[in-house]
Amino acid sequence: MTEFPPAPRVTGDLRADAAALHAHAGRADDLIAALPPKPERSPAAQESAAVAHRSARFARQRFLRAHAAAVHARAADGGTGHPAQLVRTAAHAFPGLVPTEAQLDGELGRRQADKEGREVDQGIFFHEMLRLPGPGRRILEAALRPTPRAHDLLPAFAAAGSVDLGTVRVDRRDGVAHVTIRNIHCLNAEDNALAADLETAVDLVLLDDASGVGVLRGARMTHPKYAGRRVFSAGINLKELHAGRISYVDFLLGRELGLVNKLCRGVLREETEDTWPHAALAKPWLGAVDTFAIGGGMQITLVLDRVLAASDAYFSLPAAKEGIVPGAGNLRLRRLAGGRLARQIVLWGRRIAATDPEGALFADAVLAPEELDAAVRHEAPLLAGAAVTANRRMLVAAEEPLDAFRSYAAEFALAQALRLYSEDVLTKVGRFATGERDTAAAGAR
Repeated sequence: MTEFPPAPRVTGDLRADAAALHAHAGRADDLIAALPPKPERSPAAQESAAVAHRSARFARQRFLRAHAAAVHARAADGGTGHPAQLVRTAAHAFPGLVPTEAQLDGELGRRQADKEGREVDQGIFFHEMLRLPGPGRRILEAALRPTPRAHDLLPAFAAAGSVDLGTVRVDRRDGVAHVTIRNIHCLNAEDNALAADLETAVDLVLLDDASGVGVLRGARMTHPKYAGRRVFSAGINLKELHAGRISYVDFLLGRELGLVNKLCRGVLREETEDTWPHAALAKPWLGAVDTFAIGGGMQITLVLDRVLAASDAYFSLPAAKEGIVPGAGNLRLRRLAGGRLARQIVLWGRRIAATDPEGALFADAVLAPEELDAAVRHEAPLLAGAAVTANRRMLVAAEEPLDAFRSYAAEFALAQALRLYSEDVLTKVGRFATGERDTAAAGAR
């Protein structure tokens, strides 16, 4: 086996341990930099890189096990504490702990299979941070803050009642904010841009005083197979993942801690007399599922308060087929469906049609496709009201306490980072991206 110095011993002294980690990680970086680019490495060179990465990652984890609270305090000092900001600051404060922006920039433009996998180091960082109740809760709270973009757009949206964000449009009508997903070139498959647009849209609905309830629905498609039909979501865009354009921090982790968690828990505002007694501003959400809700699309429906589905729609979490972890779907699916059905869906790839007996676990009502418009208009206003908001808050508290979500998120942070660079995932997304997966690698099957 390729020789590489063992990870340094952790002494408990932050400064000394940080210096030792920096030196050890630097040796790993020097070894890897001396090798040919990843696609051109011989088996021996690949093994050398793997040994160096593994040793450096073990050292990072041991360092964080001893110093995570202190690292978080320094990295969050003076900043927002948002995950994206936190990991950037940590790269400067503790060299060698997480990749620098220059290292990440060096990976841009490379296929996922050709990257060094430096996002795994970010996964180690967030795994250890989220494990601790104090830092972990502060990271979750920071991720629930409204985005700067939403703050900037709020006055115009409040005045006009509509905003076009690019892949998402929001229109307020009679107190109901209709959020339309329209990443139509790929059947509403999720990518970095859609995740950012959708989080901004959710923030706007939650912050807008004139919006009492939100509705999520997919736009009509132009794809030949689905032309003129609405589609809710085709899940993660595997072509983008294959091309290396799906961000770990901004999308895979940030989507769970931000976008989806905001649908569940609301946005978190500053605690002031004006926001008392609830700094978290949450509202009810209705989802209208046309055609299919695959992967991330189904994950979103699991946190909505009411789901209407067209009779020809289906739900799917193809985690086993794609190889990645379906966000917090494993946490929430078991609660709604029970352990046995959850395993059938996640591990066996079982697809649930809206009209199946089990469909009632995921859709509150199933209607003919042509009846869905009228049902949305009728039912969405019924969710508005202070009593609904108060009771949904208590339901969330009972079903998914914040610390339960934090513990799950800690495991997810590392598991997903590792899956991103697992051989089976890289092989699968490569096949999907080259045509095996129907409908522009968007997941409709």
